[in-house]
Amino acid sequence: MKVVSPSFEIITMESGTNILKRIEAAGRTCYKSEDQITDDSAVAFVQRILNSGHHSVIEHASATVRFICDRGITHEIVRHRLASYSQESTRYANYSKDKFGNEITVIRPCYWEENSTEYSIWLESMKEAERAYLSLIEKGVTAQEARSVLPSSLKTEIIVTCNIREWRHIFELRCASAAHPQMREIMLPLLAQMHDNVPPLFADLYSQFQVVISSMQDRKG
Repeated sequence: MKVVSPSFEIITMESGTNILKRIEAAGRTCYKSEDQITDDSAVAFVQRILNSGHHSVIEHASATVRFICDRGITHEIVRHRLASYSQESTRYANYSKDKFGNEITVIRPCYWEENSTEYSIWLESMKEAERAYLSLIEKGVTAQEARSVLPSSLKTEIIVTCNIREWRHIFELRCASAAHPQMREIMLPLLAQMHDNVPPLFADLYSQFQVVISSMQDRKG
């Protein structure tokens, strides 16, 4: 059995300049003010759009992200309806095969120290789940049947594509203190990275969670 930490990768997201220019071009269509577009007018225009609440305009830009996390977290991610998803399938992925190392991979819980009793209990239950899964496969059970014994901590990969307005909505909910710790573990650094790419679109959210993000970066550094 393999234990790994969660991660993410932004697969597609245009440069901040291109995103802002596209949003400005779309937004100025509403006001027929295209003649006011200049080389440096996009930032101020987008900030006015956000301040006015005219957020439908930022739907003209999108981003695609690959998440590696546990299946419990993906159950929450896919509740965001305004997005497209492609996820690793436990019906077709047979973890007893060589391509998976003949083992399952699980996501390390961020809220327990590895030398704690809680972590030891979790780790043993993961090993037991793996033993049950592989035993079922050995008896000729199909992967889609054997998956019933797999844990929520099972590592999965999911590709998520949605527009910037929906990403902002996701960050508002999934970076908040009430969100699951493992959700915050991936969403807070993702917010920081998207903010670095296009500050005007995420500055308010980044400011709201900056202390937590900085704390996470300090621990990893």
